Amino acid sequence: MQPILAPSLLAADFSNFQQALNRIHHYQAPWIHFDVMDGSFVPAITFGAQVVAHLRPHSKTFFDVHLMVENPERHIESFAQAGANSITFHIEATHHAHAIVQQIHKIGCKAGIAINPGTSLHHLEALLPFVDLVLVMSVNPGAGGQSFITETLIKTRTLQALRNQQNLHYHIQMDGGINAETLPSVVEAGTDILVAGSAFFSDSHVNALLHSLQG
Repeated sequence: MQPILAPSLLAADFSNFQQALNRIHHYQAPWIHFDVMDGSFVPAITFGAQVVAHLRPHSKTFFDVHLMVENPERHIESFAQAGANSITFHIEATHHAHAIVQQIHKIGCKAGIAINPGTSLHHLEALLPFVDLVLVMSVNPGAGGQSFITETLIKTRTLQALRNQQNLHYHIQMDGGINAETLPSVVEAGTDILVAGSAFFSDSHVNALLHSLQG
């Protein structure tokens, strides 16, 4: 499949989300990535379900919600009601990952599991038959504009191999430090969905990013 670009609103101007939405529509990005941070699981605080709800009537784009929060099960319903199409939570944030995957599916959303750079894939291998998406963090979560951690590509390649060996159907997503320079190696490693923030919302970098995506 052609890799999917998912611009992250974390890098947008928070005072003008409509402008960010217009930019995403202009470049015809198929997904929008919402980085939700609670100030506990990660130091920063971004936005909640109300932002998703306010943007939903203005876009038919796939809304991809990434919960970087403690107790993610408490927030699933509100983001689903707000209009999320996919909800991803962190394996590090819960002891009840399978139950949360079931919770997300029950309310009609795609379910994703995310993993930090310092966490082994072994912690989520049992979930792979049940999830729709695996998000590999290629930076430490909590802030945009960080440098890409090259070693995380090992996880992406492993996930691609496991998917093929076990005939599974999850998408592989990568988030953090993706730009025109890092994108080719990310795609080569088997990534299906590319989250780009700073590179997409920068006028001086977006054309190079899109050119790199098109090969």
